[in-house]
Amino acid sequence: MKIAFLTDPLSHFKIYKDTTFAMMREAVKRGHSIYAFGPEHMALESGVVVAQISQVILTGDSQDWYRLEAASSLRLSDFDAVLQRKDPPFDMEYIYATYLLELAEQQGARVYNKPAAIRNHNEKLSIAQFSQFTTPTLVTRDEQRIRAFHGQHQDIILKPLDGMGGAGIFRIREDGMNLGSVIETLTLNGSRTIMVQRYIPEIVDGDKRILLIAGKVVPFALARIPQNGEVRGNLAAGGVGVAQELSTRDLEIAQTLAPILHQRGLLLVGLDVIGNCLTEVNVTSPTCFQEISQQTGFDVAAMFIDALEAGSV
Repeated sequence: MKIAFLTDPLSHFKIYKDTTFAMMREAVKRGHSIYAFGPEHMALESGVVVAQISQVILTGDSQDWYRLEAASSLRLSDFDAVLQRKDPPFDMEYIYATYLLELAEQQGARVYNKPAAIRNHNEKLSIAQFSQFTTPTLVTRDEQRIRAFHGQHQDIILKPLDGMGGAGIFRIREDGMNLGSVIETLTLNGSRTIMVQRYIPEIVDGDKRILLIAGKVVPFALARIPQNGEVRGNLAAGGVGVAQELSTRDLEIAQTLAPILHQRGLLLVGLDVIGNCLTEVNVTSPTCFQEISQQTGFDVAAMFIDALEAGSV
């Protein structure tokens, strides 16, 4: 197979933990050829979606781990698979990229996750489709609604709808200290919609990342445990990842969502679960392959490439 990765610059990768690198390594191990490009390299020319794409050669060196062949302008439909692995922010440039990828699909490209499915599944708001698994949640830009929600639940979390890695998450406790300032900051004085949720105390045991691949559930989760008084378990915010078997509730959530999300064109999904509650549905560039594999021996990248080879969307 020829596999093209739409991703962030390879020079930014931390290969000891990067999920996209794990995918690349497994693909090369099986004899597939891999390529890379960024959204800035895409163009629509004469009605055809093309990109300046470079073949990636893995060197096996832990420092200079890759070499790029000279870039060529190629149709995305020339590849057996195009993997959308660009991290947020999910801004208008991200959306424009999904439009181009969707056009490329119409021209024969096989894109994973499907660009329309990525657009349709905001990673925070998508949990509202599965409210039987969520903590009490409010989505609004209205200060009075937020204050009323805090008055009802006392201990709450406020977060932007377009963040990643735990950025912009605030906890407000019973005393309401700084609530007004946080509302002003996150809503940009009432001009931006945010999410507010009742605080889930089980966060001390970890924010669990559960992976779904082609409608099947990876049997281990990575519990990202907050450190040093943090409310955020995200690895990017200093959380420590501990792999563990799925609980009965984890399985209930994962097995309910897996076939639904797969049918919608999402090959790879990362569910975030705190305690018994679903908190996010990650579809842009889910991670944690390497941490789970290193701690449990379960080869997540192999499961993913198996699904890719089977054309499982």
